[in-house]
Amino acid sequence: MKFKVIGAGLAGVEAAWQIANAGYCVDLYEMKPLKHSAAHKSDLFAELVCSNSLKAARLESAAGLLKEEMFLLGSLTVPTARSCSVPAGGALAVDRDVFSKIVTEKICQNKNINVINEVVEKIDTDDNIVTVVATGPLTDETLAENIKKMLGDYLSFYDAAAPIVTADSIDMSKAFTASRYDRGDSDYINCPFNKEEYENFISELINAQGAITHDFDVYEGCMPIEKLAKRGLDAPRFGPMKPVGLVNPNTNHRPWACVQLRRENADGTMYNIVGFQTNLKFGEQKRVFSMIPGLENAEFVRYGVMHRNTFIDSPRLLNSDFSLRSNPNIFFAGQITGVEGYMESAGSGILAGINAVRFAENKSPFILNNDTMLGALSRYISDKSVKNFQPMGANFGILPPIEPKIRDKKERYMALSNRAICSLKNSLEKCNENHS
Repeated sequence: MKFKVIGAGLAGVEAAWQIANAGYCVDLYEMKPLKHSAAHKSDLFAELVCSNSLKAARLESAAGLLKEEMFLLGSLTVPTARSCSVPAGGALAVDRDVFSKIVTEKICQNKNINVINEVVEKIDTDDNIVTVVATGPLTDETLAENIKKMLGDYLSFYDAAAPIVTADSIDMSKAFTASRYDRGDSDYINCPFNKEEYENFISELINAQGAITHDFDVYEGCMPIEKLAKRGLDAPRFGPMKPVGLVNPNTNHRPWACVQLRRENADGTMYNIVGFQTNLKFGEQKRVFSMIPGLENAEFVRYGVMHRNTFIDSPRLLNSDFSLRSNPNIFFAGQITGVEGYMESAGSGILAGINAVRFAENKSPFILNNDTMLGALSRYISDKSVKNFQPMGANFGILPPIEPKIRDKKERYMALSNRAICSLKNSLEKCNENHS
């Protein structure tokens, strides 16, 4: 069996590292320096194109837990990042040039990794080749079009996503569950406005500060909620905030306007704000959207974004081991799968690499429990119940809650992290026992 990894970003180098360290030769295809995307400037691998921060380092944070799980799984990028860190408070930030240089050197020095500088335009579907596609959010146009042909209409080129909040942070004394005209089950959480609340909200919304866009940050067909509001005071009230068919049980009247929240995952631990695609800065989203009745203390696990981002509709396509349901010898990893963030991408590369090897060895997939961060992310991107799929980063909202609930947030997060690490170690022990 031959191994091929396409893309030497964070996900690709982790996948190749896992395959090589399992004792197999792997071809790692990278289009740089022959061709660069609009965002990439360096010829080095694992280039950090935006921030040099890999988010929080402390274990009682979602980002810190993710990195610790990756470290336990034999990550290349986590120990490298720790070796070239720069002062950044509680975050793990790196000297990005040194980071990429070290990763590139380690990949090139690994005797089992054969680096091929080539612009790959098509995925090989040969059953004798195990392929990991890790081409990132700016996948080359020709390859992206061929992926779309192979997968059908399950490829997106623009990320126009609404914010997502945790279910237990919604104030249900103000919000209520209902579907319009009582049709079907009460699938939506509704946040009702009176006239004064609505007009204050719209005033802040249209005056909020938008994010700076770049020449590759383009989008079509999705109207940002703030742009809609600038068309007229009542425009949102006749659009995504229309109250028609809803009755507020606290007043027995129809609200002046209403924001609806839709379940984001099967467990109902997260809800997205329907129709609130936005290009506001993250801090402005927190400030303005917290004016929505019931969301005053909402915990945002993802803010809205609108930019160029090539990703597949993973819940329709992928197994939780990151393999294609239609072609189990083809794996996807990184942001193209809908995991969002540097370390999330790298983490998915680790799992794709591990499972590519297990597929070649005719072994069952290595699937982490849902109480681990990587296991929960894997489940989210392969959860068939997730509709209108949008990318997701590491957050505690995707983990099953601890019962009874721990009220102190720091203690709760620490308990979730400790449970995850214990679960991961148990999974590794069982895997090693089966291997021996």
